[in-house]
Amino acid sequence: MRAVLNTLRENIAPWYKNLRGWRTNRRIVVIESDDWGSIRMPSREVYKKCLKAGYRVDQIAYEKFDSLASEDDLELLFDLLKSFSDKNGKHPVITANVLTANPDFEKIKENDFCEYYYESVEDTFKRYPKHRRCFDLWNQGFNERIFYPQSHGREHLNVYMFMNALRSRNEDALFAFEHQMPGIMNCNSMEGNFFVESLKYFNREDKNKKLKIILEGLEQFEELFGYKSRSFIPPNYFWSPDFNESMSNSGVLFYQGNRLMKEPSIGEEKNIIHSHYLGERNEHNQLYLIRNAMFEPSLEEDKNDELVDLCLQQIEAAFFLKKPAIICSHRLNFIGYLNEMNRDNNLKMLKNLLVKILRKWPNVEFMTSDTLGNLIHENDRT
Repeated sequence: MRAVLNTLRENIAPWYKNLRGWRTNRRIVVIESDDWGSIRMPSREVYKKCLKAGYRVDQIAYEKFDSLASEDDLELLFDLLKSFSDKNGKHPVITANVLTANPDFEKIKENDFCEYYYESVEDTFKRYPKHRRCFDLWNQGFNERIFYPQSHGREHLNVYMFMNALRSRNEDALFAFEHQMPGIMNCNSMEGNFFVESLKYFNREDKNKKLKIILEGLEQFEELFGYKSRSFIPPNYFWSPDFNESMSNSGVLFYQGNRLMKEPSIGEEKNIIHSHYLGERNEHNQLYLIRNAMFEPSLEEDKNDELVDLCLQQIEAAFFLKKPAIICSHRLNFIGYLNEMNRDNNLKMLKNLLVKILRKWPNVEFMTSDTLGNLIHENDRT
């Protein structure tokens, strides 16, 4: 019975999430990809040490595949994107949601975990063996209109949780720190790395610090790229509406994300769930862009043969109900730095997906998230 219910839910979900909100007759495809710039698993060598120490990183896709994208990873992805064009001659473009910083492990260690320090993503790239040109490649992808950075925060790490764990000499946190990892799963556990839930807070002081971190990330983003990030995607979909005014004042017009967003509830175990729809406006005139399709082959290895067709079905449901298709596809799907087969197999599937999209809908238009947001704004005014 559970299998039947799950199948029914999978079949209904693509239609249900498209019922409300802004509509268009245009065939628009947006690809949103999170986590660019975050360390996650530092190397194949560290991955092996984790396994030897009893950490089941082989069972969690983000620990198994996700890492800083290397020069090879970026160049192969870019070459694929440039081999396709829509009816307007525009290439498929990745809205790349980036983290601007990572922990500065050496400084934190020098201060005996008394204070947190971070380094810019540019400096992180310089420390890795196959990444020195990566920031230049990000800019190249931007200039070629195939890789469009937007803000995903400062670092993909809950600073409060991680530092508290280090100060209390938590063995898992110390193991992660020793190997320069932003957190880790519990030893002998099948659950993932909860330290990456960067915007989860536990008290009012921590909540205020989270907002400060987000705003600092937006400032760093502008310094790195020379323009403001007009959209923002909360890591792990944790978000407080109390942050909206400050985000609006910092130039954020659009929120990327799922239909359901989680607000931490101080003093309560359960989160407050907020439901949104495409084109919904909040009190600060910010719009919500809702993801309604998925291309996540690294997360569903057992379904690899079906994933392209499943994504096409989700796109078809969106177009039938006159919605743009906003595809969620995290960075880990394009990373070969830890496992080249992960990248190579997934790029073949992405190529197959793009071929089928253009064949089925030759009038398709590829857009970035904020281009779509601007379109919704303009249409609402007319």
